[in-house]
Amino acid sequence: MRYRPFGASGAAISTLTLSLGVDSLSRGVNAANELIFSALEAGINSYRLETADPVLAEVVGQALASVDRKLLNVSLELGAGDGRRGSARDFSAEGMTGAIDRCLHVSGLGWIDVALLEEPGEDELPQSSLNALKALRATERVRYLGVSGSGEVMDAYVSTGAFDVLGTPFHVNVDWKIRSRLRAAREQDMAILAYDYFPAELDTEKKAATVHQPKKGLFGFGGGSKTKDDPLAHAGTFAFLHRTPHWTAEAICLAHAMTDPAISSVLITARDAERLNALAAVPERDMPPGLSAQIEMARVAA
Repeated sequence: MRYRPFGASGAAISTLTLSLGVDSLSRGVNAANELIFSALEAGINSYRLETADPVLAEVVGQALASVDRKLLNVSLELGAGDGRRGSARDFSAEGMTGAIDRCLHVSGLGWIDVALLEEPGEDELPQSSLNALKALRATERVRYLGVSGSGEVMDAYVSTGAFDVLGTPFHVNVDWKIRSRLRAAREQDMAILAYDYFPAELDTEKKAATVHQPKKGLFGFGGGSKTKDDPLAHAGTFAFLHRTPHWTAEAICLAHAMTDPAISSVLITARDAERLNALAAVPERDMPPGLSAQIEMARVAA
């Protein structure tokens, strides 16, 4: 495992963060514990709770109890409900404070490293809620405040300077607006957590071959006339992700996300130890020569 500084805090965070939700408990508590133990053995010290569900918090807290708390980084997603049926979005001061208090009470974690707000709308986050979170940060029940999302409203939240952490999608074909937001966040010394590193538009060769599919050129020449066996077929697209020997497309996308020095950690999900260990092996691998150039050429082909 590799480690990076977590923003301006000076703390070290693993380049992978294991994201845990209610579905992580679907195979039972023992399976969830095995998954977290496997992550610890792989060197992962960063974990995200996708909801404020008390059962999830209790399981995660018990599994991490054997590790020095100062060596861990635990994030809690806020505002999107607690994962239970019928729960609604809630960015009120009472709702978020209550969610944090419940998680701390049942988990025994002592504090939450990052309170991560799940894409609050332009009018969803009142000043009273932000003041309540700042009060929790002042008492160190929460160490850092973060905001996560992909919408344009994220630019406004980044510019306020009120947040320490930005959660953002990041992948090989990410929009230029996201890249611009990353630069703005780094200029404010925000730590960056990346997610959605392997979007659905790239998960099969057929889909990847249609991304940036070259159009016919002047007078109709060029473009889609190449056959599947032509070595230049799908040139300028991301089809090569599925054709690189000894690499899966997901592993390439994960490795690419970790090449950006602005990103502190990339969020991954896994239902079992086998998949987790496969993803945890990626930070130790070097991308094949020329692959980064292929990614960049495909990205700008349009």
